[in-house]
Amino acid sequence: MSIENKVIFITGGSSGLGEAIARHAAAEGAKVFLTARRKDRLETIVADIEKAGGKAAFKTADVTDAVQVKAAADAATEAFGAIDVLVNNAGLMPLSPMGKLKTDEWETMVDVNIKGVLNAIAATLPDMQARESGHIINMSSVAGHKVFPGAAVYCGTKFAVRAISEGLRAENAGKLRVTNVSPGAVNTELTSTISDPDAKDMANNLYEIAIGADAIARAVVFAIKEPDDVSVNELIIRPTKQEL
Repeated sequence: MSIENKVIFITGGSSGLGEAIARHAAAEGAKVFLTARRKDRLETIVADIEKAGGKAAFKTADVTDAVQVKAAADAATEAFGAIDVLVNNAGLMPLSPMGKLKTDEWETMVDVNIKGVLNAIAATLPDMQARESGHIINMSSVAGHKVFPGAAVYCGTKFAVRAISEGLRAENAGKLRVTNVSPGAVNTELTSTISDPDAKDMANNLYEIAIGADAIARAVVFAIKEPDDVSVNELIIRPTKQEL
């Protein structure tokens, strides 16, 4: 199936997986609308896509602010028409043992990784339900399948994303498609938010085998390309060498 002219709304679109998904989808003819906080990065990505003959636009927004996310979704609809696909990609991973009591980081992860996902769903779901057509793709993690030391809160947020995905799928069975994507170690900026030295070392050691972000982009586009009566519910993509 072709994704040509599908309108894809991507949060966390200024780098990493969001950027890779946008570039890959646009190259296949989709109309991509990006949102994130970094305007300069969004401008560069959109300019690159347009220079290559693709269709792209953006509006800055902080996913923790429901009003900003709704404004971005409205801007996407105004620019390209009804949103066919939401890619809920924005996320942070400031790992640390719970005993370090990095409560500010806990709150940030909950705000971005859980509330940010909910804000984007709230901004796009009503129109999809009214049309009985749409696809919501939520970015979880292998950490949403297995809990490991130094990542309890992060794992908690990613288990929550999986639960939200499954609940959303069950509530909209036969009308909307929902895909939960769980990447393993991928070469992005995700580890840059880790402030705890030991957790940073642990992550850096794991990420020595990281795969490219385009691997996730290809998987996302694969899920979108499936016919409307086929819903790819769960994807786990990680390096072949990764044990976790």
